[in-house]
Amino acid sequence: MTTTSALYATSVAFDTRARFQELLRALLARSRATLTMFDPDFALFGLGDSGIDAELRRYLAGGGVLRLAMHDEAHLRRHAPRLLNLLREYAHLAEARVTPKGLRQLTDSFAIGDGAHIVRRFHSDHARGAAAFDMPVETDLHRERFAAIWADSVPGLQPTITGL
Repeated sequence: MTTTSALYATSVAFDTRARFQELLRALLARSRATLTMFDPDFALFGLGDSGIDAELRRYLAGGGVLRLAMHDEAHLRRHAPRLLNLLREYAHLAEARVTPKGLRQLTDSFAIGDGAHIVRRFHSDHARGAAAFDMPVETDLHRERFAAIWADSVPGLQPTITGL
């Protein structure tokens, strides 16, 4: 297993779901101010897991801003009730949006923390990808892409008091 310090030194390639989730948790732990994520449905992100929920709550309690963009919110509605509660509790800092049909051809997946850290999968159907920590230049293209996706998307995952 790679030592923790090695995770943050340079770019890291991965090809398993477990390694993707390990690197995603490392990104969450390092993020302080901005956290943007894009995935067609977030099925591999584990956003309903208690560990991810705790990390997101720590992040948001510190004043960080969370933005999620997706094509389809059905997976999160069914499998991530903790995330729905989090979005309701931190509505002033967290928002989720759904892309229009014209963007549904986008099939990659990425999470960017503080404009300096990125974990990305080359295609959302596979766990293969790369991560980079403390390398802002590696996030530039994806930050621009996320801004464009976000601008074209509409509000989604807006839980009510009953969660419906």
